[in-house]
Amino acid sequence: MLVDIRRYTVVPGKLKAYLEVYEAYGLPVQRRHVGDPLGYFISEVGELNQVVHLWGYEDAADRQRRRAEMEKDPEWVEYKKKTATGQYIQRQENQLVVSAPWSKL
Repeated sequence: MLVDIRRYTVVPGKLKAYLEVYEAYGLPVQRRHVGDPLGYFISEVGELNQVVHLWGYEDAADRQRRRAEMEKDPEWVEYKKKTATGQYIQRQENQLVVSAPWSKL
């Protein structure tokens, strides 16, 4: 399994609003194209104002195909306008990792 780990640092004071916009407009589109996240977390210790989400794929080709379809979805395009970098998001990071042979994921 390929896991896409994404860390978004949100503008201080905007975390609650960002999560509300994401839940209403972003998550439904992502569920349609890439499924439910493996996990979606909010930082409490360390660097604050971060959301960390994990998305699972069969492999890199599966990720590329599903994300390409999502990027063409007009509802995703509108969601991205609502959360343009700077309005809610200060920084975005992502890391792709593969599961160890004995991992349950």
